[in-house]
Amino acid sequence: MNPIPAHSLAPTPYLSRVTRVLKVALHLLRAMLTAALFYQRMGTHRQLAFKQRWSQQLLKILEIRLEAGVTDAPHGCLIVANHISWLDIFVINALRPASFVAKAEVRAWPLIGWLAARNDTIFVNRGSRQHARQVNVEIDTRLNSGFDVAVFPEGRTTDGARLLEFHAALLQSAIETGRPILPMAIAYRDANGQPSLAPSFAETTLPQCFAAILACRSLSARLMPLPPVVTTGQSRRDVARAAHDAIATRLGFLRPNRTPETPPDLPA
Repeated sequence: MNPIPAHSLAPTPYLSRVTRVLKVALHLLRAMLTAALFYQRMGTHRQLAFKQRWSQQLLKILEIRLEAGVTDAPHGCLIVANHISWLDIFVINALRPASFVAKAEVRAWPLIGWLAARNDTIFVNRGSRQHARQVNVEIDTRLNSGFDVAVFPEGRTTDGARLLEFHAALLQSAIETGRPILPMAIAYRDANGQPSLAPSFAETTLPQCFAAILACRSLSARLMPLPPVVTTGQSRRDVARAAHDAIATRLGFLRPNRTPETPPDLPA
């Protein structure tokens, strides 16, 4: 099923969009003040609770309904998800707050980079073996402390109509610590329950993507946790393949019991 163009349905009235923008601005201001004045003095569990509430409230402001499954996976998982939008971070945090692994360029983004750095984001320099090892140590520490870390192993966003191969090196930390991998499938639907392109951050700018989301009267974000992937005694290629196939099957991109091509294994 192909995604529906962002504006195929009646758009949100202009006044409603302005109202949403103002509410988002105030919500961001609250996040900035909290990050600057209080966040670092909160305990870890209070920080996670704040991220979860803030993310839930952001989705509510944007008229995005969260349709999330349940999981009994233990904390301290490496969450692995397909990547469609900048919204993915808040959708996951709304269900199960985590530290996210992001490309180093995000740190330089106005406002967002500063907030990300203050909220336990782990930045990775692509192509640097030494930095990758340092990042893996940081992820190992958080996983072993019982806190979730989330990665998007496709390496870039898509329009949601396909699933790219997973970079196996991004899953090395779970292999080293023996912590389980928790696959999560993400999909966005419009008011009629059809796939929507509005949240897609592929081949667009942040303002354009934000405007497309505002134009939607309502959206739903479907977050589907899948059975954890055991990493003990497994190679990262096998683990990447298992997580990829679980998400692909749940999204309807792969038939059960079909053997896919081996995902690429990038240098750690």
